[in-house]
Amino acid sequence: MNKEFDIAIIGAGPGGVSAAIYASRGGLKTVVFEKGLIGGQIVLTADVENYPGFEENMSGFDVMDKMRKQADKFGTIFKAEEVKEIEPEKKIVKTANETYEVKAIIMATGANPRKLNVVGEAKLTGRGVSYCATCDGALYRGKTVAIVGGGDSAVEEALFLTKFAEKVYIIHRRDELRAVKIIQERAFANEKIEVIWDSVIEEIEGEQFVENVKLKNVKTNAISDLKLDGIFVYVGINPNNALIKDFIEMDEAGFVITNAEMLTNIAGVFAVGDLVQKVLRQVVTAAADGAIAAFVAEKWIEENK
Repeated sequence: MNKEFDIAIIGAGPGGVSAAIYASRGGLKTVVFEKGLIGGQIVLTADVENYPGFEENMSGFDVMDKMRKQADKFGTIFKAEEVKEIEPEKKIVKTANETYEVKAIIMATGANPRKLNVVGEAKLTGRGVSYCATCDGALYRGKTVAIVGGGDSAVEEALFLTKFAEKVYIIHRRDELRAVKIIQERAFANEKIEVIWDSVIEEIEGEQFVENVKLKNVKTNAISDLKLDGIFVYVGINPNNALIKDFIEMDEAGFVITNAEMLTNIAGVFAVGDLVQKVLRQVVTAAADGAIAAFVAEKWIEENK
């Protein structure tokens, strides 16, 4: 049983790394477990323009690289290991290689893109179906693509795709977008973007790559064809809650319920970032969550020696 750390942070997105900075700086021996890329989903974002203090746009990768280096400076230990199990009451974290006993746990496992679950989606994922415009947009230079969704992420990524694609459709099931007004205005002013209202994708067609989608108008039930080279899906996210779903309180969608101190229903177990029930999922809110959780965890550890 490894007992060298005071606090374990599971996940290294903005919330997890922010928590690591505050915890390490506060004198706690801190370990962060991350099975994938340090930075989470934000590293896939080409331009971060609304993070306070950065007048010039920075890539998500650069933002997280700076945060990681800051955490390193204060002594955070990052381990590229997948956490297989946790025992929240005992504060035990198990990976494939070792078992750790800590004094507090911060869950920062984030969320993953939601799928359309239509015919052809799984078959053509990676061959025209994508969930990351920043990752794959450059592959569609001069081609015709569609974004599915109507929120901030969907419309922002549609604008990003106009750097490469000849034509970008936004397919939205409602008759108005949910994105903030300034982003909508940019999209409506862009001559490459066309919105297809009141419509959903019924089927994605193509032999080796995406060629066509069947669209259904939700008001008339009319079916139509739309020739496409690529589809980018932005219809929401699913929380990565598998490690804690059996004992942490969550809402109906599976997002963790915390109090204002980011504490879950189990003492000494905190949750931050996209995993948490909240109204805004941004780098700045995740970072704030992490700072609060680490600050409160430090006090909780001191009080429960």
